[in-house]
Amino acid sequence: MGRYSKSKELHDRACGSIAGGVNSHLRAHQVPHPLFFCRAAGARVWDADGNEFLDYTLSQGPMILGHSPPAVVDRVSAAMRQGQLFAAQHEAEVTLAEKLCDSIPCAELVRLSLSGSEANHVALRLARAVTGRPLFLRFEGHYHGWLDDLAVSVSPTPDQHGPRENPARVAWSAGQRASALEDCVVLPWNDLDLVRRMLERRADDIAAIITEPVMCNRGCVPPEPGFLEGLRKLCDQYGALLIFDEIITGFRLARGGAQEFYGVTPDLATVGKAMANGFPISALTGRRKAMELLARGMVMHGGTGNANIMSVAAALATLEEIEKGGREFYRRLFARGQHLMDGLRAAAKSAGLSVLVQGPGPMFHMGFTPLRRVVDYRGTLRYDRAKYNRFCAAMLDRGVWLIGRGFWYVSAAHTDQDIEQTVAAAAEALKKL
Repeated sequence: MGRYSKSKELHDRACGSIAGGVNSHLRAHQVPHPLFFCRAAGARVWDADGNEFLDYTLSQGPMILGHSPPAVVDRVSAAMRQGQLFAAQHEAEVTLAEKLCDSIPCAELVRLSLSGSEANHVALRLARAVTGRPLFLRFEGHYHGWLDDLAVSVSPTPDQHGPRENPARVAWSAGQRASALEDCVVLPWNDLDLVRRMLERRADDIAAIITEPVMCNRGCVPPEPGFLEGLRKLCDQYGALLIFDEIITGFRLARGGAQEFYGVTPDLATVGKAMANGFPISALTGRRKAMELLARGMVMHGGTGNANIMSVAAALATLEEIEKGGREFYRRLFARGQHLMDGLRAAAKSAGLSVLVQGPGPMFHMGFTPLRRVVDYRGTLRYDRAKYNRFCAAMLDRGVWLIGRGFWYVSAAHTDQDIEQTVAAAAEALKKL
């Protein structure tokens, strides 16, 4: 524990004034305990004890350019000297909205917020207003935020989730309103036939289908061929809105996100994380016909910090850096991700361990399982999480910082040398296991 003693002291101190010593529940489960950091640059972070780590958490995804890129830091520093928050409009937010409309296939109008949870919340409110229907259809294991009506069946255990054809609606947290669970119906991901049967029975109740186009938060599960296209057709057939939660996939798979990558255009989409390289911002984007209800004030959306100077400046700088890179930006991001995935598979095979590595490349999942493929949330329950925690601890001791649930992010700041260093560390750690 000596290598992380300062972090341990700080966490013990934090527990005296911060509930659990962390300000987000998802930070509470780091190994060996919540770490404290003091500096970050490029693909590396330094903790309070002076340890240096190659970073594949990327702050849970936002740092697509890497940490502290000068283009973003300089732009924000200059912008904030002009003010921080006007409680009114400024030109840069219009420029950003125009960029989003130019990049994202479904975006004809946008609204800015601060977090993915907020953006998804207003997306569902808007869908109800457009259709006059009360419910939305969501999928097991998908994460759309921590608010009461969104945090349903995010991580149900086998004794909670019920039959596959009719899953239970499971609250994620104590204190959630029981009535919030009644706002949705839940189905397994990647089963188009079950979606069709549900809409045949309950189309008059279902305002929207909301989905991560890649089930990122649990296993980085890609859509089966034809699944997203099938959702689009069913929504058209039954008059429901299709909502893509692209808080993770937006600007990570392509400038136009997963909808560009997979060629399926939703009615509404939310983006965040990579949009501003670490600054708090999100956007609801969508077709004019739906978004007009926001424009006319029929659907309420507010937020004191929305379109603040710093976050908008960061988003503009980030998107401009991506645009400068053009196709080469994404070619390199995918290539480095694939290089890392291939290296991890080879290292696991050499160590004689059953490991599944899957995902598109800019983000992917690694887990210990005999399965050769995972297609839905219930498949992710076959991962050996205890073994992966031991792997994370071994990687940390070798200078690589990972997300404990198996999710890896790659940034534009990671180099081929970084990837080789990581694969070598993984080979040692896997052999130790």
